[in-house]
Amino acid sequence: MPIKRIFDFAHEALNKYPQDEMFATKYNGVWEKTSTQEYLHLGNSISRGLLKLGIKPGDKIALITTATRTEWAVMDLGISQIGAVSVPVYPSISPEDYNYIFNNAEVQYCFVSDSVLLEKVLKIKENIPSLKGIFSFDEIEGTANWNEILDLGKEEATQNEVDDLAKSINSEDLATIIYTSGTTGRPKGVMLTHQNIVSNVLGSNPRIPPIPGLDYKEIKILSFLPICHIFERMLFYLYQYNGYTIYFAESIEKMGDNIKEVQPHLMSVVPRLVEKVYDKIYDKGTSAGGIKAKIFLWALSVNKAKEKIGKPSGLKEIIADKLVFKKWREGLGGNIITLVSGSAALSPRLNKMFQNAGIPILEGYGLTETSPVIAVNSFGKIKVGTVGHVLENLDVKIQEDGEITVKGPSVFKGYFKNEEQTKEAFTPDGYFKTGDIGHIDDEGYLHITDRKKEMFKTSGGKYIAPQIIENQAKASKFIEQVMVVGDGEKMPCAFVQPDFNFAKSWAARKNINIGETPAEIASSPELKERIGKDIDYLNTKLGSWEQIKRFELTPELWSIEMGLLTPTLKLKRKAVKEHYLKLYNKMYGHEE
Repeated sequence: MPIKRIFDFAHEALNKYPQDEMFATKYNGVWEKTSTQEYLHLGNSISRGLLKLGIKPGDKIALITTATRTEWAVMDLGISQIGAVSVPVYPSISPEDYNYIFNNAEVQYCFVSDSVLLEKVLKIKENIPSLKGIFSFDEIEGTANWNEILDLGKEEATQNEVDDLAKSINSEDLATIIYTSGTTGRPKGVMLTHQNIVSNVLGSNPRIPPIPGLDYKEIKILSFLPICHIFERMLFYLYQYNGYTIYFAESIEKMGDNIKEVQPHLMSVVPRLVEKVYDKIYDKGTSAGGIKAKIFLWALSVNKAKEKIGKPSGLKEIIADKLVFKKWREGLGGNIITLVSGSAALSPRLNKMFQNAGIPILEGYGLTETSPVIAVNSFGKIKVGTVGHVLENLDVKIQEDGEITVKGPSVFKGYFKNEEQTKEAFTPDGYFKTGDIGHIDDEGYLHITDRKKEMFKTSGGKYIAPQIIENQAKASKFIEQVMVVGDGEKMPCAFVQPDFNFAKSWAARKNINIGETPAEIASSPELKERIGKDIDYLNTKLGSWEQIKRFELTPELWSIEMGLLTPTLKLKRKAVKEHYLKLYNKMYGHEE
């Protein structure tokens, strides 16, 4: 059966890859498994229950969960196969954004995972005239539970109505509206059709080939990125398409435990997580002291010196692998075939290091508007520093100013209720403007150099691409976050958020008192001087016009809650600059 709608993946999984363990979610410390048969049964029950509630094709239903869980998967199936439209929402956004999204989409029902999210929705409930009801996955006193929908739909007598609706849904019909977090302004509702998502799954699938020596029933996935993000959601369907078992991680905090328990073969990651994993490995390796620390640092030098990515070939590499890098793989469960990285640029230095440690990372690139993958590396064709080859079913054109534009079946339908922004998003000949600058090399690999909107020009007329500089700066163990500024100014400067934990351990080793709180640490002249050495080293790799002339340490962690990062951990540049305006004026000598 050809797959044309997102719910076809579930039905095809039952026909081709029936599983006793299709999904697994941990409740009260125990992994509870759901079979493919049960998944379809629950999905049909939700469909019947929603129809009894009066839901019609085109009606909008919001899904919000702190961590992905089986209930989300069931709801997605139940909503999509009767032609309703899911509106997945980030759990971490502000009440104001909840208010805007619910009203803009005219959400009729909302399903939340827990009491924290329930409180957020209750705060704005009175402002949402379209909202008829809220259901929770957890048992919460005084709140309707999602089991009530399952009970409403338990009678199978109306299944023919569900089947008839499913047959009537076309691939061009709207499947979901995903509101992009955005670094400025209100969220935009990206309308994705069934065809958009299905074509991206089928186009991406060849980049992750069958795993040799393993039956599909043996392959385990650990899913922890927010499924409201199209990157994880597309992979969610891709895993179903291949019959893999998906374990939904409890939280990022419990990732280490979940990895040990599940021992996954595949995981998706974002660069920030790779950075944190490496920092943890480095801290553990160097803090061991004595001969162990020396062996660790020696192994890193062997890794760094390796010219070609691949298995250890010489005696030094084999010894380094057995003594150090084998433990890295064991730390990721021992079965990892690959990590799939998206959402932001991955440091080539880290990418190469993990590849040489026997942990391949397939770096890709895309946007919510492209469902999301535009290009991704594949096994046997990994080129570090690139995002791989463009998918075969897409057409990428590099415009004269370097902007990457794309056309194809996975490019979105438009922005919900915003024809003007939709029109602005496309070139006259129908290519979607990604807002990213890049080029395709002679071997067909796509390189991303910066965000078009984030590039700026100094008063001397020189263009600065901040992301490239920032990724290089984060190679410093002392730097957790960094943002290069200088639009219209005579020189680039930077805000630096120190890695406060590493700074404390460094100060302890050096017998320097830099304080305990982030504010005290950021005001330490000794720390600023030490970070200055890493900035000076970075500047030797940059053109004279790109070099960071001054920087200031910021006295707190940049977070989503502070409004400084998007839910996918990208910098909200305008917000960061406004938040640290005093430091900005200090760097440039402006009067306040």
